[in-house]
Amino acid sequence: MSEKRVITAEDLHRMHWVNDPVVSQQSGAIAYVSKTVSDKHDGYRSHIRLMDADGSRDIPFTAGEQDAAPAWSPNGSRIAFLRKHEDARQVWIIPADGGEARVITNVEHGVSAFKWSPDGESLLLKAETADGEELELGNEKADQPKMPEEKTIDRIKFKADGGGLWNGRRSHLFLWDLSTEHCTQLTSGTFDVFSFAWSTDGQDIAYTAKISSEDYQNPDLRLTSDLFIVGREGKSTRQMTDGKLSIDSITYTPDGNSILMLADDLSHGFATLTRIYLIPTNGGLYRALYDDIDVQLGHSCVSDMRSGAGTAPLFSQDGRYVYVQLSRNGGVHIGRFALDGSEHHVEVSGDREIYQFALTQDENIVFAAADPLQPGDLFTYNRTNSEENRLTRCNEELWAELELSEPEVFTFETSDGWPIQGWMMKPANFKEGSKVPAILEIHGGPQVMYGHTFMHEFQLLAAAGYAVFYTNPRGGHGYGQVHVNTVRGDYGGRDYQDLMEAVDYVLKTYTYVDETRLGVTGGSYGGFMTNWIVGHTDRFKAAVTQRSISNWISFYGVSDIGYYFTEDQIWSNPWDDLEKLWKHSPIAYVKDIRTPLLILHGEQDLRCPIEQGEQLFVALKRLGKDTQFVRFPGADHNLSRAGHPHLRVRRLSHIVRWFEEHIEK
Repeated sequence: MSEKRVITAEDLHRMHWVNDPVVSQQSGAIAYVSKTVSDKHDGYRSHIRLMDADGSRDIPFTAGEQDAAPAWSPNGSRIAFLRKHEDARQVWIIPADGGEARVITNVEHGVSAFKWSPDGESLLLKAETADGEELELGNEKADQPKMPEEKTIDRIKFKADGGGLWNGRRSHLFLWDLSTEHCTQLTSGTFDVFSFAWSTDGQDIAYTAKISSEDYQNPDLRLTSDLFIVGREGKSTRQMTDGKLSIDSITYTPDGNSILMLADDLSHGFATLTRIYLIPTNGGLYRALYDDIDVQLGHSCVSDMRSGAGTAPLFSQDGRYVYVQLSRNGGVHIGRFALDGSEHHVEVSGDREIYQFALTQDENIVFAAADPLQPGDLFTYNRTNSEENRLTRCNEELWAELELSEPEVFTFETSDGWPIQGWMMKPANFKEGSKVPAILEIHGGPQVMYGHTFMHEFQLLAAAGYAVFYTNPRGGHGYGQVHVNTVRGDYGGRDYQDLMEAVDYVLKTYTYVDETRLGVTGGSYGGFMTNWIVGHTDRFKAAVTQRSISNWISFYGVSDIGYYFTEDQIWSNPWDDLEKLWKHSPIAYVKDIRTPLLILHGEQDLRCPIEQGEQLFVALKRLGKDTQFVRFPGADHNLSRAGHPHLRVRRLSHIVRWFEEHIEK
């Protein structure tokens, strides 16, 4: 047997990812998406695979370059999915027993999401169209060259990270009749549809949107959304909620009498825990279920293996229970909640990240999960005997070559008595009795959490000879409402203190860590905190700030979320309290930065725009500090987890390089 080696940045090119498992309610067969880096490393390929219920047969089922979002027809005879061709995604359908896939829709700007009707005769599409125009069919390109045109902006939300400048179109719902190929527009207006769901009888559609009203003249300024119901003919729209909820996902209960919403009331701004709400379909007040449990419902774990995760709530066969993901203590689990509010418990747990799941006809659970030593595979859980079975080992060949570092979980108590969870990873080839350098990693958000999941970046630093430690300081999800709300209005306060006390704990507990050879890095909010740390302490020998915030004053006007995120998180804006924004801006302390700082930023990042990195770099250079600025062309805020594979590898290489240049090993 050959000797194992440490992981490299280039190993990203050989990784496989599984997601979107869906189960046929007739045969029990499982369709899922397999994603890899393309052979030329210039992008990604994804196709749908089909697996028998027991995992005995696992075969490629589609052959497109980018196939995703499989969905079984109600009778299990067909699978619909999205296939990307050129710049647009269309719905395709393939027989479940094999054969040729055929394209169904021909929407000019593509389809972003779809759902089968309960009778399997229609598709509900979400697609973009210009306000006041019919849905454009066909994607033929004009022969004449396209001339550049100016853009006139009249809305405050005129750009979005990953989407660029607003294109003048809105996301609306359309009913596509499969037999006639007739398309009926169900919603229209100067708003976007977010989540949507069919009624159980197929006669109505529920959807969420932010629409202007007497109380909300500008929907772009709304932090809440509303629930609406429209008939399948596009008539008689009813508003069901009162503008007080921020609604994430919606689905009809199996009896059709209620709509279940995962939502929050913004009582703690963006740090408010998500709850289960029920509202009668015939009208009436909504009510929260289990509002006494101090747990975040949904998926809140960060990883550099994927940019999105989570599954909408799923119901038991008898309609009495709903299955919902929950994020707690660094793990993402599946909970089972009685709709009458009488009982709840965690159905599938463990030290891992369950990032998606599906239910079988007999109510067993198929789920996709990652842990600190593997980036994601499919599993089944039998509710009758509590047995678990692993269905895939998609990275088995690569993983057989690698020696990985297994994180050790720790919990310490802060100076004010608050428990903080963290993880410590020893460097590869660690020798007892030696002293090693260590890197502190800080998550983004901040309303997310580090967890029991695989992180390529952490493993790469461990492979390079560094201990790696990471924690969930106050401000993130997974530890209750007080924990996640603490950072609001106090960026750089208690959160900074939690992190520094985490460093103190690590140095005291893990005596092999050399306190004179410490590094720090993080992205997004973690980039903000990295910038803040080096402006307030010299205990780190080197730092890498990624897609960061350096100046809350300019961030307010240049970020796609700046105009509302800043007010919610810092509790100020530039005209009411400029001093407060400046006080919490890392660039205000640039003269005190003596730590060598590498700045990594995507040029198309609209969440934390690149000017945040630029102005920090210019200030540091002007002051003669040790710094370097690396720009990634075409990369947005999701570079580290979904960006161009070549740039993902380069980003990882720069992080390791900077620490190796500035921290002795």
